[in-house]
Amino acid sequence: MKIVSFFVVSILCIIMLAASPVLAADTIKVGAILAVTGPAAFLGAPEAKTLEMMVEDINKKGGIKGKKIQLIIKDSGASPEKAFSFAKQLIEEDKVLAIIGPSTSGETMKIKNVAEDGKTILLSCAAAEVIVNPVAKYVFKTPQMDKDAVVKIFQQMNYMKLSKVGVLSSNTGFGKAGKEQIEKLAPEYGIQIVANEVYDKAATDLTAEVTKVKASGAQAILNWSIEPAQAIVIKNARQLGFKGPIFQSHGFGNIKYVQAAGEAAEGVIFPAGRLLVVDMLPNNHPQKAVLTKYKKDYESKYKEEASTFGGHAYDAMVILEKAIEKAGSTDKEAVRSAIESLKNVVGTGGVFSFSPQDHNGIHIDSFSFEMITVKKGKFEILQASAGKGTAKKK
Repeated sequence: MKIVSFFVVSILCIIMLAASPVLAADTIKVGAILAVTGPAAFLGAPEAKTLEMMVEDINKKGGIKGKKIQLIIKDSGASPEKAFSFAKQLIEEDKVLAIIGPSTSGETMKIKNVAEDGKTILLSCAAAEVIVNPVAKYVFKTPQMDKDAVVKIFQQMNYMKLSKVGVLSSNTGFGKAGKEQIEKLAPEYGIQIVANEVYDKAATDLTAEVTKVKASGAQAILNWSIEPAQAIVIKNARQLGFKGPIFQSHGFGNIKYVQAAGEAAEGVIFPAGRLLVVDMLPNNHPQKAVLTKYKKDYESKYKEEASTFGGHAYDAMVILEKAIEKAGSTDKEAVRSAIESLKNVVGTGGVFSFSPQDHNGIHIDSFSFEMITVKKGKFEILQASAGKGTAKKK
């Protein structure tokens, strides 16, 4: 009996070993490094939920070309060091086809070379232009360029006849990249930076920094951050009696930031994708159907408002899915090359058209930004807006 049992077990082991490559061949491993917890959780949490929702839906429909997706999410907590470790693990141990994320620019820059050296596709959910400029062969990103966000803000300032601005930015990769673009582009739009303060991303009181900005004679405040501290800037400014307009970066695109700032958020102006104002778009807008479906699916499943940050992950998965379909393969180089050839892919952040020279695929003239304001605690399209091409460089 023992001999028979041993024989049966041996046969079963052989069958399992023989089947494992088949099972692996029927699975597409996709990694994700996201700040699900920590100071950037307003970004990473909706990104993770979005990917889980999309992968569940894709797999229910039979996968991509008959192959199911195995999603491996790593919570970096917005730590570049953790992101680095996770990237190495996903590439070397899990052997993923692609990595979606990280959520922040600092993390993305930390792992950019890891992805490049590992010949693994990276679809970042962070905004800094340096992620894709200069171009790295395997590195792409879905959020709009921070440069384009600055241009939209400066166009609006020109329209509102504002010329003196006080700048605040967080000490993160996103904050640093935005600050550099603001300083670079301000002279082109006749904007004078009269105060320029950098604050800690974990700050809980920014009275000192905002006081300096107010004392500088700034007509407006421009804050560049993705952390909860950006809501503190707004609150402190209004508490100190600052009456001018407050502009935020596209990192303000989560209603939770408005809720954190409370009544002080009224009138805040910022550029963002149209997901936040989809109900106000005309029915013939090229993004209307995509935005409406994503918003409905996300909010029905998770009972919370969709944010532009979850949309960045949505766009990354759509791009990856279309590239795999176009390549007809899960070979990394074939899929990478397919991404570069994708054209007119409608996403939440814009209409994407990639090339070997352009690994972002959306620009200021490809439905990337709408100027948005806060009215009665809700996001609305800014009606008194510069609009496309209205404000010119000085």
